[in-house]
Amino acid sequence: MTDRHALPLYLQISEMLIREINAGRLADGERLPPERDYAARLGISVGTLRKALEQLVEKGLLERVQGSGNYIRAQADVQAVYAFFRVELLEGGGLPTAQVLDVATLEKPADLPPFGTSDRAHRIRRLRRLNKVPAILEEVWLDASYVRRLSREDLSESLYLYYREKLGLTIHRVEDRMGVAPVPDWAPQVYGLAPGTPTLCATRISFDHEGRRAEVSRGWIDTSVATYVARLK
Repeated sequence: MTDRHALPLYLQISEMLIREINAGRLADGERLPPERDYAARLGISVGTLRKALEQLVEKGLLERVQGSGNYIRAQADVQAVYAFFRVELLEGGGLPTAQVLDVATLEKPADLPPFGTSDRAHRIRRLRRLNKVPAILEEVWLDASYVRRLSREDLSESLYLYYREKLGLTIHRVEDRMGVAPVPDWAPQVYGLAPGTPTLCATRISFDHEGRRAEVSRGWIDTSVATYVARLK
């Protein structure tokens, strides 16, 4: 990734592997290929791969066995950048990336669930890709009480990571409601569905560490390539 808003490459790889483990595409006990072979398959350096794998070791998802290799140790409730990101490719997993389409500060629309203390919010519109495939249109509304001004140059590819590191706002839990809604008229042509097409839509309310509603978002999912997944353990 050359986008300066993108996560560091090693973190992208570790997050991709975490999502592959969660989706069952990397099974508990599975031995990963030799590091040089795996790095070549992913198109990255061995050093970058090792840094990514170290993230998994720290989270208890990978065991290094001297003279044998690296083995997956699947477990639930792992802290990850995309822990709350519930959309996957139809075959499972997929590394999320984000293209910011527009950022504006506006009066809150009447059709959103109530949230925050301000009468204004920062609206962030993005196109989300999974393994570079356009999959989700996203419209995020962050209550303006958390930050006075917001521009696309400020944002990280992971909004929750940006909130935590730059705003001191940690999202502790989310509530998702699923429905069907037409694709909005601001959808870019690269997105797979035309404006007005009914599709699966997730409305999310995000809560801060004090249980306050900090953010509301809507995500229109192209169900020909992706779906919403919630795993209960």
